[in-house]
Amino acid sequence: MSRIGKKPVQVPAGVTASVDGQKVTAKGPKGELFFVANDEVSVALEENAVVVQPLNQSKDARSKWGMSRTMIENILKGVKDGYERKLEINGVGYRASLQGKNLQLALGFSHDVVYQTPEGITIAVPKPTEIIVSGINKQQVGQVAAEIREYRGPEPYKGKGVKYAGERIVRKEGKKK
Repeated sequence: MSRIGKKPVQVPAGVTASVDGQKVTAKGPKGELFFVANDEVSVALEENAVVVQPLNQSKDARSKWGMSRTMIENILKGVKDGYERKLEINGVGYRASLQGKNLQLALGFSHDVVYQTPEGITIAVPKPTEIIVSGINKQQVGQVAAEIREYRGPEPYKGKGVKYAGERIVRKEGKKK
């Protein structure tokens, strides 16, 4: 039994949710998102809560049960509050700046890296060494943050590069004479 799947997802105040077959649509102050559940689970709206149940007790249906509930919870939270990921840049001369909607990164390469911001994502640069990626879709926010981090991930000797805020870099000891 899925412990996560058993709990109904409460619809927050200020958010309207509707279930049409397998499609769950959420509308809130930040925008609108939808999720189409797998055919092996049933989705219903009961007493201002979305309830997800497996159609049978097969391993496939039970494995998609908890995932579907979590995806619905993510879209409900996203349209109400939104999501954000913070990135930190460490290294001499490493910095970030915004050029219109594009993010320009100086990461020690012979040229600056220009990252084009996808639709539905907002990037802010409060300090040259800090990047904030925000949006309503949790998966898209995480993907954009991972793509930015991928340009120059943190290296283990000096810790230079782009890392998530709060990420702990395991440091290595250098060569000895």
